Amino acid sequence: MGERRRGRKVELSDRDEVLALASKAVASGSRQAKACDIVGIDLRTYQRWVQGPALGDQRRGPKSSPANKLTDAERSQIIAISTGKEFCNMSPHQIVPSLADRGEYIGSESSFYRVLAEADLLSHREVGPSRNKCKGQPPTSL
Repeated sequence: MGERRRGRKVELSDRDEVLALASKAVASGSRQAKACDIVGIDLRTYQRWVQGPALGDQRRGPKSSPANKLTDAERSQIIAISTGKEFCNMSPHQIVPSLADRGEYIGSESSFYRVLAEADLLSHREVGPSRNKCKGQPPTSL
């Protein structure tokens, strides 16, 4: 199973495999705690899995979205501003303060980074050609 993390989702097929391994170890004389430690689950998890039916993951998730979630219009506005002629050469670290100086607030710096990363726009956005990388050797002085 690998490293332990609380609350991770375990598929039913993985659960059955882990249960089979741990049960085999316990049947051959190993202690439950040691078998669970080797397999990578908590003892209480093993006991709960053995006791109850295999229903799968019963989590329902959040019932509502966050109140401060960016709308699609705000996301497209962030992309339009970041790729526009004025800010195409700037990072979100520079864009957000520039907008704040003008009294405009669209989103936080981290929101800009998140939206641009989702749109795969965190790379170079400059319009027009840029200089190639200098591949020559630095001059040596003797």
